[in-house]
Amino acid sequence: MYEHRYAKIIATLGPASSDKATIRELAAAGANIFRLNFSHGSHADHRLRMDTIREVEAELGRPLAVLADLQGPKLRIGMLAPGHFDLQENQEITFIPDGTGTEISSIPLPHPEIFNAAKPGVILLVDDGKMRFDVLSADTGRITARTVIGGRLLPRKGVSVIGATLPVSALTPKDRADLKIALDIGADWIALSFVQRPEDIDELRELVGNSVRIMAKIEKPSALDCLESIVEKSDAIMVARGDLGVEMPPEVVPRMQRRILRTCRRYGKPVVVATQMLESMITTPTPTRAEASDVATAIYAGADAVMLSAETASGHYPVQAVAMMANIVSDVESDGDFWSGLESGREAGRSDVSDVICAALREAAKALQPAAIVAYTTTGNTGFRAAAERPRAPILCLTPSIEVARRLCLAWGLRPRVAGAMNAMTDVVQLASRIVVEERLGTAGQIMALTAGQPFGIAGTTNVLRIERILA
Repeated sequence: MYEHRYAKIIATLGPASSDKATIRELAAAGANIFRLNFSHGSHADHRLRMDTIREVEAELGRPLAVLADLQGPKLRIGMLAPGHFDLQENQEITFIPDGTGTEISSIPLPHPEIFNAAKPGVILLVDDGKMRFDVLSADTGRITARTVIGGRLLPRKGVSVIGATLPVSALTPKDRADLKIALDIGADWIALSFVQRPEDIDELRELVGNSVRIMAKIEKPSALDCLESIVEKSDAIMVARGDLGVEMPPEVVPRMQRRILRTCRRYGKPVVVATQMLESMITTPTPTRAEASDVATAIYAGADAVMLSAETASGHYPVQAVAMMANIVSDVESDGDFWSGLESGREAGRSDVSDVICAALREAAKALQPAAIVAYTTTGNTGFRAAAERPRAPILCLTPSIEVARRLCLAWGLRPRVAGAMNAMTDVVQLASRIVVEERLGTAGQIMALTAGQPFGIAGTTNVLRIERILA
């Protein structure tokens, strides 16, 4: 299945999928990237999973990427002395910044940043939106709110704040400790949770430099207010629909997903669609028809990757979930309307030399129908740019760096392979011919399109497009 898909699959590892045999099966079924969710599991668990992934990678002979997903700030109700409060609609309640709740006039919310940002009109959602409170008045020591949707309020339930941007870093002390481990074990991508503003990306970038790629998770409505700046500063974007669907009406989420995908395509940044894609496969061996349609919709819209969470981390059918997702992706990509839709939805990108070359690659693929496109890259940038054009041909991405090859696993249509350093285009043609044949993408005499930068080894110099016959 891997050899016949353009969109990629991310599989989350967890208790149901951490042994070597299962990880190998997941990769064989179609997983290109493995997600380590730092909201769960110990550092020792993640280190062992990374070691196992690398063993499987060596056995399969192709790169596998690892995405380390940081938990981000979690806002929660404090402790309640009675154990719970049963709140009624239109009931007035009071939140305080510390202590233990003994009555509805003293419900603890141990997050000063909420009190600093709250004002009339702000909404507090509790327990994944099951309960809703409208703020009536607020200061640094008290928030008075009206219960709009009541129910049983339990301690330590999550809180979402709607209508205010909280003055809180996207990186908690736990995230910083987790980040250190993620970098130490060699994660290829870092996912930053609950991004609210572009400065959140800057903060993480200062810590990691260019050692790893950054994926911003869009799950806060406030992030949509500065979406373009966040996309521009990030290396990739995840449409994290779980929390996004809590903090805005469900009917709005599909439109926001489409907006995010279009913005990412315009900037040439990989985009992942995530959360509840095949949710029913946690407990059943087949998805609902609605779930299959959800995955297909993301692929038709041009997503680089789709992600499985609990389906593979803790579900009963992790391998079947990956195989089903791969089947859905492959079926969409066999539809002629899929390709015409990609073409009509193409966004005008930047106009530097590299982008012009990659746009020409797309036109060459359309006119000549080559067996493969071959991109030689030292940093991976040429590969990402070629993928952003969505050409109708597999893109063999050759790089001398295994780290770069792993990062490229995320991008649409790319088949990264590690190759030695090149000194001339004739070397690239010879190597590409051999690998294209080995990968069964083409045979001697067929056309292939190649791109690279000259002089070789200098980042940002993609300036060559050549049409060649595959050598015997």
